[in-house]
Amino acid sequence: MKSIADIQREIETLSSRQSANQSQLAEKFKSMWPDILGLGSHDDIETALCSLVDVLVDEEMSVVTSRQQLSELVNSLQAIDNVLVVKSVGLYALEKMQPRVLSFEDQVATLRQHLAAIYEKEHNWRQAASILVGIKFDGQKKYTAEYRMETYLKIARLYLEDDDPVEAETYINRSGLLQNEVKTEKLHILYKVCHARVQDYRRKFVDAAQRYIEISFKAVVDPGERLEALKMGMACAVLAGAGQQRSRILATLYKDERSQQLPSFPILEKMYLERIIKRDDGLKQFEDSLLSHQKALTSDNMTILENAVIEHNLLSASKLYVNISFDELGALLGVSPENAEKFASQMISEGRMEGSIDQLARFVHFDTCTQTQLWDNQIKQVCSQVNDILNKIATSQPEWTANALDSQMA
Repeated sequence: MKSIADIQREIETLSSRQSANQSQLAEKFKSMWPDILGLGSHDDIETALCSLVDVLVDEEMSVVTSRQQLSELVNSLQAIDNVLVVKSVGLYALEKMQPRVLSFEDQVATLRQHLAAIYEKEHNWRQAASILVGIKFDGQKKYTAEYRMETYLKIARLYLEDDDPVEAETYINRSGLLQNEVKTEKLHILYKVCHARVQDYRRKFVDAAQRYIEISFKAVVDPGERLEALKMGMACAVLAGAGQQRSRILATLYKDERSQQLPSFPILEKMYLERIIKRDDGLKQFEDSLLSHQKALTSDNMTILENAVIEHNLLSASKLYVNISFDELGALLGVSPENAEKFASQMISEGRMEGSIDQLARFVHFDTCTQTQLWDNQIKQVCSQVNDILNKIATSQPEWTANALDSQMA
């Protein structure tokens, strides 16, 4: 077995034989790999590999030979079980290849993917993402749309694990531009998962819930993951601000038989049935199941869940009362009369609740309507939307519209 001194001398001779026959030089490199990896000390292996990198990135070395041997170096690193050696040599190689990165695009990309996988296993999410960000997709090499989309989504997922939705959204948007070029359904689903998580972080719970529910119906997704997506959708639906959009999502979840398997179903059921929810109605257990960012405080120094429950109870109260004083409403919601007025005025101004506020009398008046009136309004909305669609068809396809009308009149 050769010593580190012997191998270092061989490496030095290689640097002085750069004008030698390339096939002979390649054979010499090939014979050295077993000797380097067979060194007894990990420090010696690291020293030898770093010395070899210096020779391979030298501008006088043939690009063909450098590429071949750097590819062999990357493969060798994947076979070394000492993670510290792999990271040290890998980062050193990336630094040395950087000035000539356009000449070693394949080797750099493969090495970065391997190092990122190591950092990910160590839960060093940000470092893993930073490594992958270094892959250049605007160089000479043309990467496939699948590879680019997969890498962008991996970066986004790593930033999300590091609780950085802002950086994650940047790479989700980049991957979204490639959707039409990519046919792999797995990547499309992963895109929807990442997009849902970003919306979740940004407290756009209605949009996030819709995405999670959509994922929960995908047959290609593992059944356990589909149920997890449904659970996340249910959490987002509960945390969403009260209103018609959330009511539709609650209805979808309530009618899904799988929802009954989830611990948070009792809360969902009370919200769907528009019942007043009290603190002892299982809210503590539900709150404990939330993710850390879902437990954040709002500008009113309330948790997101507390805010959502107050808005829900206010909307439920609007179905029970014609009017109510600020004091009574505050007692019902568990907040001060001033905060009760604030919640009511906000929901009314945003169109999420029908009513008016009499500040002089300190009363909230709710506009109630019958179920028949609600159906009439919904039918009007559907008819209006259908009419808009027909107008757009008539504008873009006037001949077809005329023929269709003539056939109906005949």
